[in-house]
Amino acid sequence: MKILVLNCGSSSVKYKLLNMPSREELASGGIEKVGMKGSFMKHTRPDGKKVILEGEVLEHQIAIEYILGVLTCEKHGCIKSLEEIDAIGHRVVHGGERFNSSVVITDEVIKQIEACIDIAPLHNPPNLAGIAAIKELLPEVPQVAVFDTAFHQTMPDYAYMYGIPYALYKKYGIRRYGFHGTSHRYVSKRACDFLNLDCKNTKVITAHIGNGGSITAVKNGKSVDTSMGFTPVEGLVMGTRSGDVDLGVITFLQEKEMISTAATTTLFNKHSGVLGVSGVSSDMRDIENAIAEGNERAKLALDMYEYRIKKYIGSYAAALNGFDVLVFTGGVGENQSVTRQRICEGLSYLGIEIDTEKNLTRGEEIELSTPNSKIKVVVIPTDEEYMIAADTMELVGNKG
Repeated sequence: MKILVLNCGSSSVKYKLLNMPSREELASGGIEKVGMKGSFMKHTRPDGKKVILEGEVLEHQIAIEYILGVLTCEKHGCIKSLEEIDAIGHRVVHGGERFNSSVVITDEVIKQIEACIDIAPLHNPPNLAGIAAIKELLPEVPQVAVFDTAFHQTMPDYAYMYGIPYALYKKYGIRRYGFHGTSHRYVSKRACDFLNLDCKNTKVITAHIGNGGSITAVKNGKSVDTSMGFTPVEGLVMGTRSGDVDLGVITFLQEKEMISTAATTTLFNKHSGVLGVSGVSSDMRDIENAIAEGNERAKLALDMYEYRIKKYIGSYAAALNGFDVLVFTGGVGENQSVTRQRICEGLSYLGIEIDTEKNLTRGEEIELSTPNSKIKVVVIPTDEEYMIAADTMELVGNKG
């Protein structure tokens, strides 16, 4: 069954065509700068060769038309006809309290996703644009929505509620929703399979850390707490996001700097975090190079980044009353051995002990913990596209 996975951002469309259930990747890539000058497409062919195609892409429907055209073209494609595509799986960022699992997209589902725009104004509109484009271009092909927030809908109320008047929660849906749910769901389950543990009887803490990042406490296969909140800005110090910050700081800056709500949102989402503290970059490779050159602000940014991760893992150890497995995933979690080591060293009181040689591994599934470690520590590369495809296959049914 051939499933096309689409991830539509505000100015990008990422895609992957998978043959399920074998997980064979037929093609993948993305179009950047949708609606802007200098649009281009990166495409990886079935033979692994990467090509870059340039052209004007004014909107998401045109972007998806380009993608479908490249997938079927003789030179770079992998299918002879669009009729070979059995289903489309969409990453949808916010499902609010309406969706606790993936769903086949209908007109009613579209209305419900539209109803979440108020709480996800930057994310849901481009997700909906991708759904609308497929509906126009491939009207007979079934579509499935897989929500970033769905996995976290199992959190208890005392974990997701904020200490604000309850009437505001009821009126506006203001609560912790959490994000990266598809990744946390995949790596928590995969880690248990990898370690031959029963996920329904195991307590796992998953650290999805990269330019964006979140920590999730997973008890017996269900999310019970997560570091991102009403928006993806809460929680960890990230590449360009501030993470947790005193509300008083926000109102203070708005008054002193005389900045609008929109400018404040940009400040805490785009110009803060590792970039804002270091003044160097949001990329950890640049930060490490700057530290090697003696840049103290870069060192401070990395210290803050790692400290916040360690603090959240510790708090979730308490929330779970102890745990069995710690999972590292995401760009940093999968590749930055020094960061993993420093975080684990700071958790030695929990009985965590890792093998320093194994920890040098990058981007591969591996158990890092020693036989003496009281908690299993593993690296599990995330695969959100596979999860989207798997959910799509399960909901649509295997035609093949």
